[in-house]
Amino acid sequence: MEMQNTSGQGAASVVPDEIKGWNWGAFLLNWIWSIGNKTWIGLLALVPYAGLIMAIILGVKGSEWAWQNRKWESVEQFRKVQKIWAYWGLGVFIVSLLAGIIVPVILRGMAAGHMVQPY
Repeated sequence: MEMQNTSGQGAASVVPDEIKGWNWGAFLLNWIWSIGNKTWIGLLALVPYAGLIMAIILGVKGSEWAWQNRKWESVEQFRKVQKIWAYWGLGVFIVSLLAGIIVPVILRGMAAGHMVQPY
């Protein structure tokens, strides 16, 4: 017997077991993900010192809250959308990490005068 889709019904929503678990998109893109998934408590990630804690909470509870706070066509559609959030989160993380490594190297080179100046 197929479970009825109760997404978007707030606390009354029955969260399917197959969507429970860690949500990388919610963890990595926390406040942005929160807006996109109508999970307003996630905006606490913008509060200094609370951001990392809220990101972890969103990673743990994000899928359940997103199911409760938005109407989804199906579990499959929900999983597909959350996978896209995870890929974007990973992409932003990688770009940020590379920028954090490359930009200081470039700036250090410029400060030391080692950069070749174009004519």
